[in-house]
Amino acid sequence: MTELSFPVSSVDNIISFYRLEVLTGQEAKHLNKTDLTPSPKPEAVQMLYMRVLHLLYRFRPEWHSMVPLVENIQFPLYQEGATAIMSVYMRMRQFLPMCFVYDFSLNDLLAPKKPKTLIVLSAIMNFLQFRKERMNMMQEKQAKYRADLDRMQAYAKENQEAEKKIAILTTIPPEQQAEADELAAALSELQTTTMHEYQDVNAKNESVAEWKTKIAEKAQKLAQMKIDLANLKEDVAKLKSQIVESPEELKTQMEKMRDTVKNTKNSIEQTDETVVELQNMVQRGTHTEVEIQQMYNLLQDLESNLNNSKQQQQEHQQLMSQQEKKQKELRNLCNEIGQLKRALCMKQDKESKQNLRRQKKKEMKEQHVEDVLRQCNQIHHKREEMADKIQEISRETQQLKVKINSLRDVCSKETQKAQAMYDTLSTAMDELQRKIEIYTLNLKQDVAKMSNNF
Repeated sequence: MTELSFPVSSVDNIISFYRLEVLTGQEAKHLNKTDLTPSPKPEAVQMLYMRVLHLLYRFRPEWHSMVPLVENIQFPLYQEGATAIMSVYMRMRQFLPMCFVYDFSLNDLLAPKKPKTLIVLSAIMNFLQFRKERMNMMQEKQAKYRADLDRMQAYAKENQEAEKKIAILTTIPPEQQAEADELAAALSELQTTTMHEYQDVNAKNESVAEWKTKIAEKAQKLAQMKIDLANLKEDVAKLKSQIVESPEELKTQMEKMRDTVKNTKNSIEQTDETVVELQNMVQRGTHTEVEIQQMYNLLQDLESNLNNSKQQQQEHQQLMSQQEKKQKELRNLCNEIGQLKRALCMKQDKESKQNLRRQKKKEMKEQHVEDVLRQCNQIHHKREEMADKIQEISRETQQLKVKINSLRDVCSKETQKAQAMYDTLSTAMDELQRKIEIYTLNLKQDVAKMSNNF
């Protein structure tokens, strides 16, 4: 006990702990500091040890005083007084090594000392605190295990419901199967037609863009040619005002101007034709745009249907992902449950072994208790017989006492008579002695006289 593995508490802490955790009722109220200091009371210490054994092993305090007696044992009363203390001593010797106390003696029960009792009580307090913490941890684990089981059941139900929903969403009823096939075929046809029309529209848009670029170039050329014509007209007007040259030069210039005018007219006619063609192309483009708008509306409807189908697919994927997550959680929970089941199986095996041991111990104890009860019954019968004999003996003793008292009275009376007779005899003997002495004196005188006469 030089190096302790647990803290030694003060007297106040020990008393408060045992009041709260071990004792109940009036015992907790009556436990005081004076029971442990300055010199511990044996009754209080024994009561604390009994209550600790009852708390840990369910061994009741009255069971300590049950005596396993034999039939022909001598002086059973002496053993009844020592049985309770010896029982507490033996069970504390078995229990205290778990608290790291190895030097418990019988003197610690009969005449306990303050430091040793404080060490033992603090060791028991440390063990009880450790036991309470472990019991709380086990209760928390059991509660967590129950919550996990409930959660697993809820997840299993949700998985079943999700699987039912997925089956409902993925499976098409037979009534709507034909419509679904027709819709799928129509969708495929529409997709192909829309693809071809998109291609045609794109080609037409490209051609229209090319024609628009050509028209813009020709319009620029026309504008340039109009500017050139205006410049030429101004030049012609200037030249007309300044004509001084020869007529041959004028004719050549006029021919050149006519050629340029013809060329401009031809170009204007060509541009008009191209404009008419472009207008026809624009009208055709508007018709195609109307058709494209209609097709676009159809495509929007198809896109809305496709979006709905995509949303359904996304919901399906989300449900599948949730199902996978829940399956993973279920696997984790199944692994945890397997571990917990293994731990439970180990615990159940240990508990079954402990229960078997306890049952064996209970059976042994019950047999022992039955034997003890039989012996006790036999002892009680013998005690009753002995009590009857003792009563008879007490009656005889009372009768003897009465006879002795009567004999004492008679003896006292006879002693008084004998004393009286003794007194009378002693007085008579004294008188005889005197008379004999007087007679002897007279005889001596007579003898003296006779001898004188002779």
